[in-house]
Amino acid sequence: MKFGIRKFSINKRFSARTSIRRKAVHGLGIKMPRGWGWLRSPKRFIYNKIYRILTVDLAKLLKF
Repeated sequence: MKFGIRKFSINKRFSARTSIRRKAVHGLGIKMPRGWGWLRSPKRFIYNKIYRILTVDLAKLLKF
């Protein structure tokens, strides 16, 4: 688990936006309702919940 400031990756951001799986899921309309991510992947939900608490976004730090 990481602590501190998040470092974004251009490559990961680009691949996430252009993935075939994302296009298929969004194109077919098989999306989960907002807030129901715990049902689809509970392990990922718990990890992300802890990650958001322990890390800080660089943009928020610079905004004041």
